[in-house]
Amino acid sequence: MSAPSAQRPSAPQHTPKVSEREARQVAEDARERDWHKPSFAKELFLGRFRLDLIHPHPLPAGEDVRRGEEFLARLREFCETRIDGALIEREARIPDEVVNGLKELGALGMKIDVKYGGLGLTQVYYNKALALVGSASPAIGALLSAHQSIGVPQPLKIFGSQEQKDTFLPRLARTDISAFLLTEPDVGSDPARLATSAVPDGSDYVLDGVKLWTTNGVVADLLVVMARVPKSEGHKGGITAFVVEADAPGITVENRNAFMGLRGLENGVTRFHRVRVPAANRIGPEGAGLKIALTTLNTGRLSLPAMCVGSGKWCLKIAREWSAVREQWGRPVARHEAVGSKISFIAATTFALEAVVDLASQMADENRNDIRIEAALAKLLGSEMGCLMADELVQIRGGRGFETAESLAARGERAVPAEQMLRDMRINRIFEGSTEIMHLLIAREAVDAHLKVAGDIIDPDKPLSAKARAGANAAGFYARWLPKLVAGPGQLPGTYGEFHPAGHADLSGHLRHVERSSRKLARSTFYAMSRWQGRMETKQGFLGRIVDIGAELFAMSAACVRAELLRTGGDHGREAYQLADAFCHQSRVRVEELFTRLWSNTDDLDRHVVDGVLSGTYTWLEEGIVDPSGEGPWIADATPGPSARDNVHRPIR
Repeated sequence: MSAPSAQRPSAPQHTPKVSEREARQVAEDARERDWHKPSFAKELFLGRFRLDLIHPHPLPAGEDVRRGEEFLARLREFCETRIDGALIEREARIPDEVVNGLKELGALGMKIDVKYGGLGLTQVYYNKALALVGSASPAIGALLSAHQSIGVPQPLKIFGSQEQKDTFLPRLARTDISAFLLTEPDVGSDPARLATSAVPDGSDYVLDGVKLWTTNGVVADLLVVMARVPKSEGHKGGITAFVVEADAPGITVENRNAFMGLRGLENGVTRFHRVRVPAANRIGPEGAGLKIALTTLNTGRLSLPAMCVGSGKWCLKIAREWSAVREQWGRPVARHEAVGSKISFIAATTFALEAVVDLASQMADENRNDIRIEAALAKLLGSEMGCLMADELVQIRGGRGFETAESLAARGERAVPAEQMLRDMRINRIFEGSTEIMHLLIAREAVDAHLKVAGDIIDPDKPLSAKARAGANAAGFYARWLPKLVAGPGQLPGTYGEFHPAGHADLSGHLRHVERSSRKLARSTFYAMSRWQGRMETKQGFLGRIVDIGAELFAMSAACVRAELLRTGGDHGREAYQLADAFCHQSRVRVEELFTRLWSNTDDLDRHVVDGVLSGTYTWLEEGIVDPSGEGPWIADATPGPSARDNVHRPIR
C-alpha cells in the first residue's frame, strides 16, 4: 500500500483569513474584562480560599421554592405518563404531541418572567427541571435547554430592548421554539473567521451564509443568528446578533443531522440567502454579538451539568439495583472491590456534581457573585464526570451494558438503556465549548489578574516604555501577593472545625487541603508564567491541568458546604457527610496526580510526535488496513448563494 501524501485541507475560500493573533484578539475583545463582583473560583486560582463566599450555603426564597416544587410535580407526572424515551430512541424523533404537551405545561417558558407569560423559575429550579426531563429523554432535555439556555429568550432577557421583549418573549414562553446559530462548516470555537454576513440595506440587514449544527434549527420558529456586519459609513460593523423568523423567505434547512446519541435531536444545517431582517431585530449594537453570546453562556452553561447530575442519579440507581442481584463467585458483584469502587465513584461524584450545580445556580439567582468561572467549571466537570459515570455503568453491567434496551427486552430482561446513556452523554464533552476550549477559556480567566499587572511585559507589540511601567506595577503587586502564598489557615489543625461535628465524617481536613492546594496552585501558575512568559498561551497541556485542579478544588468545597447544609437542615446529614468525605478523598488522589503532571509529563515529546504525524513520517504505521470512509471533502462547501436542496424545516404546531 502506498503512503498517502500529507496535505492540509484547505478552508473554503469565502471564509475570512485571519492570523492566530487576530483570532485571539477577537476572543479577547468579546470577554468580560472587569470584575465588579466577587468570585469564589477566581480567588481560588489566586491562592485565596474564600470560604465565606459560599458558606453558609445560599438558600432560595420560600416563594421560589413553592413555585419550583409545584412545577416539578407537574413535570414529573408528564415525564412518567407522556414521555416514551424508548420510542424517541427508536424513531429518532420527539413526537409532536409531546412537544405540544410541554408547551401546554409551560416548559418553554421556565426561565421567562411571568409578566411575559413564562413561569419565572429560578436557575436552581430550571436546572432541576432539566435534570428531571433529561432523565426521561436526553433529547427533550437538549431541546428545552437549547431553547432557553442559549436560544432567543436569554439574550433578549439580558440585552434586548423593551420592544423586543414585548414582541418575542410571550411567543417564546408558550408556543415558539428557538435556536442559537453561531457555528459554521469551517468555523467552530474560532469566531474570528465567521463568514455569514449581514449587510445593511436601508432599515434592514440582508443575511447570507450557512450555519451548521443548529440544535432545534429543524423545528425552530425563532432564531438568534450571529453574522458579520461589514464596516461602512454609519456602521461600526463586527459580529452582531439578530432575532430572525425561521420561516423568513430565503431560509432553508438543508439537512437534519444524525448523531451517535441524542437521536431525537432536531439539529440541522441552515442556509441564509438574501434574508431580510429588520434592524429592529438586532440585539444590542453592531459588533456586540460575541459578547452577548459569552454573557449568555455564563449561566446558560449550567444547564448541561444539571442534566449530567440527572444522568448520574440514574446511573447510581441502576448500578445499585443491578449489583445487588447479579452474583459472581458466590456473592453480589457490588461486594467485589473492583465493582464496588466504581459504585462508590458514581455515588460520590453524583453528590459532588449536584453540589456544584446547586451552589453555582443559587449564586446566579442571588446575583451577588460573578459566576462566569464557576459555571464554566461546572460544565467542564459535569461533562467529563458524567461521561465517565455512564461508561462505568456500562462496565458494571458487562455484556448487558453493551446490549441495547430493545434487545434486552426482546429476550425477556429489563430494558436498561445503559449503552444509550453512554452515547447520549458523549456529546457533552463537545457541546457549548469542548473540554479543550473550556480549559483555555477558564485558564484565561484564571490568569487575568497576572495579565492585568504584567501582560505588557510579555506582549511583543508593546514599547519599552509600556514594559517598564508594567514592570513597576508588577513588582508592587507580587511583593504584596507572593508572601501570602507561603502560609495560610490550611496549615492550622483546628481550622474549619465546624465541618467536623460529632458523629460525622471529618470534612475539615479536606477544606484545609483545598486551602493549601489553592496556594500551591497559585504558586505553580506564577512560576509557569515566569518561566514561559509569552509562550504560556502555547502550553495548553499545562493550562488544562491547572484548570482541572481548580475544578476539583471547587467541587470539594461545594461538596463539603452542601453536606453541612444538609446536616444543619436535618436532611440526610450523616449520609451527606459520608458521600462528601468519599468524594474528597477520591478528588485528592486526582489532584495529587495533576500536580505531579504539571512538571512531569510528555508534552514536549508529544509535540515532536505530532510534527512527525503531520509531516507523513509515520504513514507506514497506517498500512495493513482499509479505510471505510466515504468520498467527499473534509469540510462541506458553504459558499453563500441560493439553496439547491429541499427545505426540511418542520415547525411543530
